[in-house]
Amino acid sequence: MNRVVVGSVLIAVGAFLIVLAPLMRLQVAPALMAAAGDHYGITKLQATGAQYFSIPDGKVLTADLDIIVTTRGDVKEASGDRVVWDEFTAVNDVTNGKPGINFTERRSAFDKRSGVGLNCCGVSIDKAPVQLQGQIYKFPFDVEKKTHLVFNSSAGKAFEAKFVGEEQVNGLNTYKFEQVVPETQTETLNVPAALFGMGESGDVQLNRVYSGTVTYWIEPTTGAPVRQEQQRNEVLKSQDGIERSKAFVATAKMTDETVNELVTSAREGKSQINLIRTTLPIVLAVVGIVLFVGGVFLTVRGRRTS
Repeated sequence: MNRVVVGSVLIAVGAFLIVLAPLMRLQVAPALMAAAGDHYGITKLQATGAQYFSIPDGKVLTADLDIIVTTRGDVKEASGDRVVWDEFTAVNDVTNGKPGINFTERRSAFDKRSGVGLNCCGVSIDKAPVQLQGQIYKFPFDVEKKTHLVFNSSAGKAFEAKFVGEEQVNGLNTYKFEQVVPETQTETLNVPAALFGMGESGDVQLNRVYSGTVTYWIEPTTGAPVRQEQQRNEVLKSQDGIERSKAFVATAKMTDETVNELVTSAREGKSQINLIRTTLPIVLAVVGIVLFVGGVFLTVRGRRTS
């Protein structure tokens, strides 16, 4: 094979790689940066010295709690940019040996790239329909240092989460966001009046009122949470606004095991994104230029020789 032919091949390959480099960054990378429709994960939290109203005991108990959150993607409902995740949360009283003191179900749909909630596919909390707004499970890729609207499943509404600074989590740089939820009525209950000192017989209506602060530590490139802390204050109030009892008061924190797993996953995701968005385009561009220039050189030399 003479130099002109080899040079022409190198020019063609080099030109292809030079064109492919920006496409890798601008089209291939965004296409691969998405939440998984077949996601499966288990998150564990602990709450020390929590207080909750135990219906069987008819009083408020103080206990250390284990909280297990299982999340599974509904693959059949994943379509286009949409993913649907189902979540089941179980709360166990470790101190008093009472497993399953509370169960919660949640079904969410969201955009797999932006993380913003979508209202379709039977989204609900404990089977009750809900209107989703804001970020669901994750923040956007390339998170900005600004206030984001984040859906709070305990309140059933979205509230602002303000950027409060940067912080290292297991050596990984994260953006820290804080969401403060004002008192929000979540349900009305019919309960025995005698349990709350409101009469000797019959039932009374009490409103369950939630307020709290949720802190998120987010890896900025992937938008993935690597740590979370929930300060939760739920009380039961009578119709006149007087607090009659604590319902669920706790500060729940992710376990070290869960944080380690999330940090490892975020690091891997960040590395993959940097690879396809930065490293590969640069390598392709450099190799393409070298091949292109080498091909031109061989072609010119070959023609001169001829």
